[in-house]
Amino acid sequence: MLLWLCIAWAFASAVVAMLPMRWQYVPGVMLLLAAPVLIWMIARAVGIWAAFAGLLAFGSMYRNPLRYFWKRLTGQEVEIPR
Repeated sequence: MLLWLCIAWAFASAVVAMLPMRWQYVPGVMLLLAAPVLIWMIARAVGIWAAFAGLLAFGSMYRNPLRYFWKRLTGQEVEIPR
């Protein structure tokens, strides 16, 4: 079941990435919040190394939103795409 959830998350992330920018926000944030839960489930079921690989993949796929939230948290100037 965990494998199918992870595959569905990856496909959903790819589909959301193909949407126009104004339609990406809500599903993108939901996927962003679901990822740590899936990574925690991977750590429990498979092991810490598999979870670390999932964390690296998550960071690669969501590097721009994570960079945006990091800049907002640290008070830096944020450039919003049009």
